[in-house]
Amino acid sequence: MQLKVTKKALGLSLLFILLALVAFNMKSMYRLYKVVTLYDEDKIVANFIGMHKFFEFTTLKASSTPTFLPESPADMPLTFEFNGKDIKLNDFMEQNSTTGLLVVKDGKIVHEQYRLGFEKNMQHISWSMGKSFISALFGIALDEGHIKSIEQTVTDYVPELKGSGYDGVRIKDVLQMSSGVKFNEDYGDFHSDINRFGRTIALGNSLDDFAATLTREREPGTYHHYVSIDTQVLGMILTRATGASLTQYLQEKIWDPMGMEYDAYWLSDDLGMELALGGLNVSLRDYAKFGVMFGQKGVWQGKQIVPREWVEASTTADAPHLQPGADNPLSSSTHGYGFQWWLPVGRDDEFNAQGIYNQFIFIDPDQNLVIANTSANHLYNDKSHQWNGKHMAMFRAISANFAD
Repeated sequence: MQLKVTKKALGLSLLFILLALVAFNMKSMYRLYKVVTLYDEDKIVANFIGMHKFFEFTTLKASSTPTFLPESPADMPLTFEFNGKDIKLNDFMEQNSTTGLLVVKDGKIVHEQYRLGFEKNMQHISWSMGKSFISALFGIALDEGHIKSIEQTVTDYVPELKGSGYDGVRIKDVLQMSSGVKFNEDYGDFHSDINRFGRTIALGNSLDDFAATLTREREPGTYHHYVSIDTQVLGMILTRATGASLTQYLQEKIWDPMGMEYDAYWLSDDLGMELALGGLNVSLRDYAKFGVMFGQKGVWQGKQIVPREWVEASTTADAPHLQPGADNPLSSSTHGYGFQWWLPVGRDDEFNAQGIYNQFIFIDPDQNLVIANTSANHLYNDKSHQWNGKHMAMFRAISANFAD
């Protein structure tokens, strides 16, 4: 049987294809525009609380049986000291465009505030705080036997990375940001690797394919160099090992068991692979609850969510190149590092999750205190402000204010 194609039908088909191509390119161009202007002063706040409006995402559903932290409001410190000077807390929050600040002491919310249009039921971009969620999932997957050992190599689970900078690298070295992979993480440099990665997302290209383009710079396990794609590779390992998406695994192992109060969004590429390195969008209360669970050695309301041994290993610097200190020649950071958790200089037992533009989950276990702090700081790349040091000083002042 021979089909006849009329000129009209052919013309309509070509028009449909043309319109589809235009729509696809318009979507990509819009996302590219959003990436390029993401941190602009007049757009950054709306962007950070609305990322799911212009990028692909998957959804974590709020628990059908949510759990709640009781509220017991108390006075906050008015000032904190940094480099011998007193800084007013409210002035500092205004300066760095704080969008949310929540303090949990002894399992109770003692302070909670929202600013610049951010609200309790909204989701805020995690940026690299999301890396600590990946760490938690990794510990669970290891405990469940999906991953045999962190002494195995990346390519044992992700063979498509053979020939890349990750070929033969121990999983442990990737967890500790010591993969040896060459990477420029400077968000202020338009041509940096991390900004190239952002444009990859905007154009809808594969995150997995991007990871395969990176090359080796140093011997793995010898130098701490922060490479966000290390976490993306951990996400690739998790999906191969568990047979579930990151969203499905987080929903099943953490979101539902912890009774998270609100939906969350996980940015993804056009193929559905989540932005493991920092694409979570979560409410301030649920960030805080995650911190409380880790501060209690992985326990939430009597239930072990993340294995205790994993929490302890994740918050320990177990090699010279991971130790905190400005004079560590084996690290590009002054802070120490565990398994996707930061170990600040001058700490006793503190640790924290951090994201660019001043996102934090600060945990002080011996004080049973957690601080969740989100910001949309358009001045973030001006290093003269010493943002990180000031935040640590503020968090410690808050912890001291509520000390037992």
